[in-house]
Amino acid sequence: MNRLSIILGLVLFPSILACQDNSAEEVVTEPMESSQITAEKVVGGIEIGWGMAWLPNGDMLVTEKSGSLLVIRDGQLLDQTIGGLPQDLKVQGQGGFLDIELHPDYENNGWVYLSYASSSGQGDGANTAIMRARIQDNMLVDKEVLYKGEPNTTRGQHFGSRLQFDNDGFLFFSIGDRGNRDVNPQDITRDAGKIYRINDDGSIPSDNPFVGEAGAKEAIYSYGHRNPQGMALNPESGQIWEHEHGPRGGDEVNIIRPGNNYGWPVISYGINYNGTVFTEDTAKVGMEQPVVYWDPSIAPSGMEFITSDKYPGMKGDLLVGSLKFAYIEYCDVEGDEIVEQKRLVEGIGRVREIEQGPDGYIYVSVEGDGIYRLIASGS
Repeated sequence: MNRLSIILGLVLFPSILACQDNSAEEVVTEPMESSQITAEKVVGGIEIGWGMAWLPNGDMLVTEKSGSLLVIRDGQLLDQTIGGLPQDLKVQGQGGFLDIELHPDYENNGWVYLSYASSSGQGDGANTAIMRARIQDNMLVDKEVLYKGEPNTTRGQHFGSRLQFDNDGFLFFSIGDRGNRDVNPQDITRDAGKIYRINDDGSIPSDNPFVGEAGAKEAIYSYGHRNPQGMALNPESGQIWEHEHGPRGGDEVNIIRPGNNYGWPVISYGINYNGTVFTEDTAKVGMEQPVVYWDPSIAPSGMEFITSDKYPGMKGDLLVGSLKFAYIEYCDVEGDEIVEQKRLVEGIGRVREIEQGPDGYIYVSVEGDGIYRLIASGS
């Protein structure tokens, strides 16, 4: 195996922590004891491994954005892929075959959950769809579309889309604003720019925050989001945490609470890509502040809480991948706060996804490369 040995070091850019009074201040982190983390290559030959999940037999499933469901067995990428992918799957800009998640009771019911850019429904182009299916004889069978964002659009950006079950068996998923920031994120009668919560069969939980509200998309759980490409369950609180891309600056980590408005694009710590300002406000009554934000943007994708003992001193803390700067951001979590940040595995490549495997190790999907396993010194 190839081995990339990296020392856990200080963040070179200062972290910005949200304060309780809806303002923000710059917090410069202090050094902590050096700890060595190595990135060990498991398998190569994967272009954009968007999502990862493990079957009970140990097989790793990897969604390839271009439209394949790959299988890694005993450290080898199999030639045979899983067939029967949805026929309406459309590779469009940032969209394609996206996330994958197993049902918490997979061993008894066999359900696999998938997110992808779908061309079905109203309008040209695509929008994010959520499907569940079973795997039989290397084929997806019993396919059911549980949710489809509407309408389609030919714009190629901001599909989301992460999947995460919570401790109560609800499925959370994200759909980005689909490049229409001035219309979608703040309007609960429209899809896009939202976090959603559904039952495992696609039905709407009766206590979702907008159930019964005229015209509302009742699957919506929170709104005012830009492009959430990271979602994870906090093992201590049981809350869903997500991160999302800002524009130029203003990438955020948020704790998702029912009915809350996370502000996009009314408030933001970012600016337009061309350097112009689209809002003067970073805070507003009735809109949530992020747990943390990054300026400059790190382009976050993938996130995971560490729940195993494989990484001494890091259990319960959060990892966030950086596409832009090719490293993993380690976030020291205390309660609902991130109190310190460090960089891991600098130079590993564009990190698309991070998942903890059933063996307790953290696995990282790197674009244009493959899958790595993180090893702590002495573990």
